[in-house]
Amino acid sequence: MVALFLLFPLYWLVATALAPRGDLQGSELRLWPSTIDLSNFSRPLTALPFGSWYVNSAAIAVVAVLITVVVNLLAGFVLAKMEFRGRNVVFLVLLATLMIPVQVVMIPQFRIVAELGWLNTYWAVIIPRAAEAFGVFLARQFMLSIPDDLLDAARLDGASAFRIFRSVVLPLSKPLIAVLVIFTFMYRWNELGWPLIVLRDPALYTVPVGLAFLQGQYTTDYSALMSMALLSTLPMVLVFAVFQRYLVEGIATTGLK
Repeated sequence: MVALFLLFPLYWLVATALAPRGDLQGSELRLWPSTIDLSNFSRPLTALPFGSWYVNSAAIAVVAVLITVVVNLLAGFVLAKMEFRGRNVVFLVLLATLMIPVQVVMIPQFRIVAELGWLNTYWAVIIPRAAEAFGVFLARQFMLSIPDDLLDAARLDGASAFRIFRSVVLPLSKPLIAVLVIFTFMYRWNELGWPLIVLRDPALYTVPVGLAFLQGQYTTDYSALMSMALLSTLPMVLVFAVFQRYLVEGIATTGLK
């Protein structure tokens, strides 16, 4: 019963995306559309360049996932398994940044991006979020569960720090990588505020920014809006389906049998 209750918004999204516009304008509430109207998908795709916006979102999300996951894994490994003075202080400062609202840093980030000449480019969306404090925290906590004896054995065999990270830590971190990929992809794919600020050319807009164009000032075509929102969820469902095998194990910060 709880699952059905939680799935109802998804059901309503599908039903609204397939319903003709007349079903949503009448006084009668319909839980299922009177007829299936596929023009809800073709109408916004014809009026707006949603195809290029999907390509933009996919490019930004994929590149951001690659960069963010690599940075988080390396930082987590350093903070968990390498001894140096001030390591705990660095980690505490990193955790403290989680309490800073995103809106507070938008202005300095915008000035930095503008000075670098990245406005209206993919890099303006990707780089400022390349290192996530939550991802570093998650990676560090997961790697603490990896026994130090395995790393010491690799050192005795003459392995360097990077070789230990690549050959010992990464194979044991598949659940962690899956969680980082899912979280990072979902966050980047759904991000609205920052791309709206730094992307000025409509040809470079992402899907969430494009969906805002379907919300009119006086009236809104909810069928078209929900159809595009439904299509925008498909990449996240695909990513989750691929990596869900390791999701629960990774969140529990375990990985050794």
